[in-house]
Amino acid sequence: MMSPPPRSSITLYSQQQQQAQDDVVGVAEEATEANMTTTIKTKAQTPLSEIVEAFEELAKSLTSRRNRNSDKGAGGELRLDAFSKTCSLVSVLFSCLGLAFRFAESEYVAKVRDLVEASKEYNTLQTIIDLDVANGTVRTSGSHSRNLRRVRQGLDLIRALFEQFLSTNDYSLREAATTAYSQVCAPYHTWAVRTAVYAGMYTLPTRDQLLLNLNETEHSAKKNMRMYIKASLPVIQYIDRLYISRNISLDW
Repeated sequence: MMSPPPRSSITLYSQQQQQAQDDVVGVAEEATEANMTTTIKTKAQTPLSEIVEAFEELAKSLTSRRNRNSDKGAGGELRLDAFSKTCSLVSVLFSCLGLAFRFAESEYVAKVRDLVEASKEYNTLQTIIDLDVANGTVRTSGSHSRNLRRVRQGLDLIRALFEQFLSTNDYSLREAATTAYSQVCAPYHTWAVRTAVYAGMYTLPTRDQLLLNLNETEHSAKKNMRMYIKASLPVIQYIDRLYISRNISLDW
């Protein structure tokens, strides 16, 4: 009959087992931390990708509310706080375009700031328009409805610019911006403003400089631009419908 191993041997064996388990746990924890670091780096957002994500959430919100209200014949509603917060992110795009769009940036930022303040008192975009309709102040300078209209034009200007940017690799940013401005904003600006804007187009950064300003590659920028166009268009169209459904024309 074999005698049991000395107690010291058992103790040493147990310590070795524990150390081995600790080593396995340590390796697993290091691997987890490495994966988390990699994930964080992978998910690191650029200004443009952050904007895209926010507009996708707005578009989903509209679709969800529209579906829930479909049996009542009602459309979706857009919360003013979520909308204004998302729009505030877009100002960085105007600043990346330099002096040529400084007019748009200053006007856009001021109008968005007004909507942010309004969101503390009013819940939806419908609410502020209906209030101005009741007061006869829809087109009055400084009214929430007029400021919403200008913010909507800013969003559409970026959309049009991205569409032109994506149309061809040989299309200069100046040509893309000029075409986008002519389509979206020029019809509503005075001759003096249009002249100043077109002159400023010569100060626009190059395509490569814009990508650098946005911290994007050619590939990632095009992907995010397409996503912005897709996500922002339902929001822009929704705002237009709010005015049209109240017999307010869009020619201002």
